[in-house]
Amino acid sequence: MEETMKDYEKELEASFRKISEGDVISGTVIDVNEEEVTLDLKYYTQGIIKAGDMSSDPDFSILADVHAGDVIEATVVKMDDGQGNILLSKKEATAVLAWDVLEKYMEEKTDIPVKVGGVVNAGVVAYVEGIRGFIPASHLSLSYVEDTNEYLGKELTVRVITVDREKEKLVLSAKEILKEKAKEEHDHKIAMLVPGTVLEGTVESLQPYGAFVDLKDGLSGLVHISQISQKRIKKPSEVLAVGDKVKVKVLNTNDGKISLSIKAVAEEKQVDEVESIDTRQFSSKESVGTNLGDLFKKLGL
Repeated sequence: MEETMKDYEKELEASFRKISEGDVISGTVIDVNEEEVTLDLKYYTQGIIKAGDMSSDPDFSILADVHAGDVIEATVVKMDDGQGNILLSKKEATAVLAWDVLEKYMEEKTDIPVKVGGVVNAGVVAYVEGIRGFIPASHLSLSYVEDTNEYLGKELTVRVITVDREKEKLVLSAKEILKEKAKEEHDHKIAMLVPGTVLEGTVESLQPYGAFVDLKDGLSGLVHISQISQKRIKKPSEVLAVGDKVKVKVLNTNDGKISLSIKAVAEEKQVDEVESIDTRQFSSKESVGTNLGDLFKKLGL
């Protein structure tokens, strides 16, 4: 008797509910086959979504992607499909609802996993929330992509960078995420450099204010003109050339920039050479004075 009363209450509630064509409603999947999906709408009749009205994604599989218990939002196409059921379209609901979701993804810079489903002129295609999105070739990688066919079927993580509801334009980018990760890795490498460390590098460019030195592993630092030589120079090219191998000392890594010194390495070397003198070899003050004078002359002091 209690079950009968509950059933009656549900039917009564459903009788007062009004559903019209064009409404977006939700239902729970109670059956799936190759041709259609059946939904419980908590209404006096069931909802039917034909396979062709489920998704625009070419990789979509009704049997693999839809399961009993799933909650699906769909648009009412017809109140009666000829067999007493309400005919629905998930495609249409997706077209209405997805753009709101996509705009939210863009605002919140959400990382979205996608699978490349097609190759087109100057880029590839992937679907997000059932909407066809375009990934330009320039946004597939950090470097230039010559053959976009290599990305067909590949899984990527992307962000929404353009949403135009009226023109139904959706643009995605994998590059945005890759740039952030590369910066994080770069900043971490810089943070691991200890001031005072002596490194070997190659002069990669000369500027009026100093020389940039390639330290390998994606890092480079600046040797300011005042830190290039012990003698005063007007321009770096007086003592350096692109391609020169140099030893540099890390001065600091402030603001994610590496400051280096060639001069500090040379000064340390001179100090080491002076300290390595075994003064015990000299037998008199005269010989010590003479030999130290010779040494300083050789060192240019």
